[in-house]
Amino acid sequence: MRAWKNCGERNINKIKPDLLGGITPTVFLRDYWQKRPLLIKNALPGFNGLLTRDELINQACAEDAQSRLVVQKKGKWHLKHGPLSDHDFVKLPKKQWTLLVQEVNYFLPSARDLLKKFSFIPHARLDDLMVSYAPKGGGIGPHFDSYDVFLLQGMGSRRWQISAQQDDQFIADAPLRILRNFLPEQEWVLNAGDMLYLPPKYAHNGIAETDCMTYSIGFRAPSFHELMMQFLIYLQDNLAAEGRYSDPDLQLQAYPSKINAAMLSQVNSILKKIQWNRNDIENFLGIYLSEPKSHIFFEQSTNPLTSDLFLRKIMKNGIRLNLKSRMLSGANKLFMNGEIYEVGDGAYHFLVKLANDQEILPPLSINEEAGEVLYQWYINGYIEVIE
Repeated sequence: MRAWKNCGERNINKIKPDLLGGITPTVFLRDYWQKRPLLIKNALPGFNGLLTRDELINQACAEDAQSRLVVQKKGKWHLKHGPLSDHDFVKLPKKQWTLLVQEVNYFLPSARDLLKKFSFIPHARLDDLMVSYAPKGGGIGPHFDSYDVFLLQGMGSRRWQISAQQDDQFIADAPLRILRNFLPEQEWVLNAGDMLYLPPKYAHNGIAETDCMTYSIGFRAPSFHELMMQFLIYLQDNLAAEGRYSDPDLQLQAYPSKINAAMLSQVNSILKKIQWNRNDIENFLGIYLSEPKSHIFFEQSTNPLTSDLFLRKIMKNGIRLNLKSRMLSGANKLFMNGEIYEVGDGAYHFLVKLANDQEILPPLSINEEAGEVLYQWYINGYIEVIE
């Protein structure tokens, strides 16, 4: 993992972006976001990607990688989930295969710098950066995504076909949800630095014109069912209710298997005591949206700095979030990796800068409360001293 520290810096620092092709973020959100596609030629001039093919394969083989290898052979689709091994890449065909690696921003500093360019979309909506590699002819077939995505072309060229079709029948027995009746309405070839925005449920098919890599900036779109279930879990963990079911006036009933009216009425009254307010919803969203995924772990230093030395170093050098950290802000509270931190105004105004910018450079003005919170985050591995 540490070998990735400087990968990609050669390109990201040279970028002079006109990310939305002359359209302001306000106009983009009003006219395009979740409404219609937008093709942006030369969105990031000078961009040719953040890593090489071999670096991506190396990451796909890491133990904690979320990766997939998709191969089309003799008209059939084959899928293997990572972590992969070098052996998986030995006997691949020359064409018609694709490697996809999720969460590249958790391991590659320049990937986080790239994602910062999309900060006109709230952090709470961001999912991750996925990078895909395909030789000429490679792709994963026409499909829908349930979320918004920016498809930024790195090295090479990829042809994108898109359609607003409603037909969502899939190929039977395929390991991927590949559309059976894809009818492209528009198509373009994207070269290095070009970008295509697609709203949710817009059918698309990407085919490599040459050996190429695509950077997919995806956004979270949880289903209603998932939100409801996760909120019920939050309530379970945070509700306190006194009392216990009782029926001192229990009446003899003719059929012992019947749930009687008195029990229904009493339980109905008990369940009506379940209440929540806007603060509960904010706390739930902050916890839920900043909660690390189950495979994410934070490394804690075996020889941490003392509190005083930590504060002296960050005053001199600054601080930044660990690449795997997710930090959001609410009303005088911060959410860090699924935990709530309620702080005073002084600490909040400082810490919210870290939530917004993901790093703070000197000069720093830190009060005692903010320093204590930062030190605890440092001990937990959530933040790092900039060296």
